[in-house]
Amino acid sequence: MATHQFHLKANWPGGRNNIGYIDTANLKTKISIPSEMDGPGVGTNPDEMLLGAASTCYIITLAAMVERANLPLSFMDLTSIGIVDVTNGVFTYQKIIHRPTLILQQDASEEELEKAKQLVEKAERSCMISRAIEGNVEIELEPNVFAH
Repeated sequence: MATHQFHLKANWPGGRNNIGYIDTANLKTKISIPSEMDGPGVGTNPDEMLLGAASTCYIITLAAMVERANLPLSFMDLTSIGIVDVTNGVFTYQKIIHRPTLILQQDASEEELEKAKQLVEKAERSCMISRAIEGNVEIELEPNVFAH
């Protein structure tokens, strides 16, 4: 069994509305509570980072699947939205909505287009982060797949 380790160092000077700092191999940034939650809104925050983890995992997984299927990709991007519910002062990360756009080259066959539509769905089920949050955060897909 192979394992991978990822390391993060966090510095927090204390108190809810302070500004901290995280340092990983490839991400170094300030952190704080977002202004929408009455914080300073400096740097990133856990809500954005969870959304970023889910989104990047999804689009990288989808890209790998499209490549393995030898689909004639012309363009791919993703917009994602994280929805946090606040009820009685309790913050709950409720849902992530992924809106991928996958455009195949104009000469793509109907079979290739159908395969692309299947992979858009399969990538979400295959993503490591999606599997990690399954049962806690709903993932919704609103795909846009076509040939151009």
